Amino acid sequence: MTFGGNEINGVTFSPAKKTKVSVTHSKRLREVAEDDITFTEEDADGLLLPHKDALVISLNVLHFKIKRVLVDPGSSSNIIQWRVLEQAKLTGSIIPATKLLAGFNLTSVTTRGEILLPTNAEGVMKTTLFEEVDSEIGYNIILRRPWLHERKVVPSTYHQLLKFPSLEGIKQIRGDQPVTREINTISVSSSKGKEHAA
Repeated sequence: MTFGGNEINGVTFSPAKKTKVSVTHSKRLREVAEDDITFTEEDADGLLLPHKDALVISLNVLHFKIKRVLVDPGSSSNIIQWRVLEQAKLTGSIIPATKLLAGFNLTSVTTRGEILLPTNAEGVMKTTLFEEVDSEIGYNIILRRPWLHERKVVPSTYHQLLKFPSLEGIKQIRGDQPVTREINTISVSSSKGKEHAA
């Protein structure tokens, strides 16, 4: 897909070849110098291709490295699982608040509360608001638009990569394709087991 220099919400998409996506942040982003965020075919080196995998990363939260973190730009609430907070002994820091979150399959989940936690993405620290849920999903955390927009993250599921500006230039976090495939295998196995039980 080729964009013709269109600007959307202060991000300029410049013309690129079929497999290259360039994003240039406008001058109003003063915390970094003008840098292009670019994805090239080399960024996909080492991946199992072709693929349809979601982007799953690891992220440092407080002093814990959390695996199975889904990057999902399709919703407006960052999610953290109750079991993660329980294992980290942080359940006492949850602020009681209930919200109804609707999923793509029209099911809904009610949150137990919310919690502010520092997240460290390649040395860039920011406090992130998470909605706490206790439900059966294969991910420990789901990072959505608030986290992505605050850090000015540009994700590429094809390249299994996040890139974002920092004071030191463009930083990146590589997705964990084997973990994504493991989660998908478990999900498919679970759903098949439920079909046979019915």
